[in-house]
Amino acid sequence: MIDEGRPLFLQIAETIEDSIVDGTLAEETQAPSTNELAAFYRINPATAAKGVAMLTDKGVLVKRRGIGMFVAAGARDILLGERRTAFAERYIDPLLAEARTLGLGPDDLSALLSERAANAAPLAARTEGNRA
Repeated sequence: MIDEGRPLFLQIAETIEDSIVDGTLAEETQAPSTNELAAFYRINPATAAKGVAMLTDKGVLVKRRGIGMFVAAGARDILLGERRTAFAERYIDPLLAEARTLGLGPDDLSALLSERAANAAPLAARTEGNRA
């Protein structure tokens, strides 16, 4: 989990976000405490607290006084919305720019995407079979 090139508090926040998005941490359930995170990753509790504070500021985690941090209602939707926007900015916008350069319209892109998706499924199955 630890990537030396990125701040630890960001990695902590992203790990918690991933758990919320994939359903490991459900909404309204208790999130790991800063002390638990610090012990697990062997980091300073202040670093873990900084990552948790980021998520609190975003409205993804809420503090229940005397009990701990909990995943907020609607947290998954917040995170999915952020990721959808980031996905569009990182992948879709450059794709559309290149498609315009090539003279491809929406129907062309849809057909190309469908073709690639159909070809990718058998490839993924073959790749998984080789790992067994």
